Amino acid sequence: MLKRFLAGTLCALVSSASVAAEPLEISIAYVGQQIDRGPVLSNIIPEPEDAGLQGARLAISDSNTTGRFLQQHYTLHEVEGEDPKQLVASAFDLYGRGIRFFVTNTDSATLASLRSSLPADTLLINAGSRDDALRTNQCIDGLLHTIPSRAMLADALAQWLIMRRWNRWMLVEGATDDDRAFAGAIKRSAQRFGGKIVAEKAWSFDTDLRRTAQKELPPFTSGSEYDVVVVADERGDFGEYLPYNTGLPRPVVGTQGLLPVGWHKMIEAWGAAQLQSRFEKQAQRWMNEKDYASWAAVRSIAEAVTRTGDNTPDTVRDYLLSDKFELAAFKGRKLSFRDWSGQLRQPIALIHPRALVSSSPQEGFLHQRTELDTLGFDAPESQCRVAR
Repeated sequence: MLKRFLAGTLCALVSSASVAAEPLEISIAYVGQQIDRGPVLSNIIPEPEDAGLQGARLAISDSNTTGRFLQQHYTLHEVEGEDPKQLVASAFDLYGRGIRFFVTNTDSATLASLRSSLPADTLLINAGSRDDALRTNQCIDGLLHTIPSRAMLADALAQWLIMRRWNRWMLVEGATDDDRAFAGAIKRSAQRFGGKIVAEKAWSFDTDLRRTAQKELPPFTSGSEYDVVVVADERGDFGEYLPYNTGLPRPVVGTQGLLPVGWHKMIEAWGAAQLQSRFEKQAQRWMNEKDYASWAAVRSIAEAVTRTGDNTPDTVRDYLLSDKFELAAFKGRKLSFRDWSGQLRQPIALIHPRALVSSSPQEGFLHQRTELDTLGFDAPESQCRVAR
């Protein structure tokens, strides 16, 4: 299957007038920040330490598979660490060695430092930070995003809940800034699509729920009549114990229970099973959302280089933001970048650990441009204008 896919792709590319006549060397840097999230109060399985990096590595391999026929060679330069200042210094050193493409898996503050420290003739693609502010009012010049924003995840979940007519939501929010950010995205989605938050609960306890969940969570989630519990617990302090322990026998969705995600092992259609298999052979684990975002970032750069025959950042960036760009990315439709926020349009999967339940946007949620723009911040809602 993969060989047939690559052969078909190669034939299309060779027949394209945009295939480069001269050999091209394309160097891409991966900048990964190792963030200490602190201890959690549950048995949640931690994110792999190489999340994101393995996706970039696979994309380099995929790009070289066809690139060798097109006289294009891709090289990945890896920078990882905990200290943001050291990451910025390392990235600037790579710039001095001629690298102009940077795929980042960092928090938003480090991302802003990278952008302010690197000269303007660099292309940065965010594959790590879901912060909505980066897509709305804290715009970073020329920044693209392949990881979905929190607003996209919340909108994908809200559409499904409204489609199921589960309109009454109990919102349970954790104590971290990330939890508050996701809860804010859920509130926006409720207002946008017609959900009603009938109760809000703030989890601020340090209880060890491994021993007390059955006793403490039912009364905590009692009170108002609701159709579903929406949980905002990105770190995993308490949300893992909410399913089957709610005051009313209701489903749990959000950061636990039914999850909105950019990628998951349970996505297998549209050739995704082949991508999953290649990743698992390389990394010896499942591909996660950050792996996929890094893979999509590198593959977007490679697609632009292939179509334009040019490896300069301005040409690549302009092509990525144009109507000509489409990324075949194993999600059932071609993906493209929003020219206002730089966000990669993409379907969002709704999954539980063993199955894909649905994929948003849901049928019936319409948009004048593409229904993918019903997920996240539309152009009138954003102050960013990446394409200038």
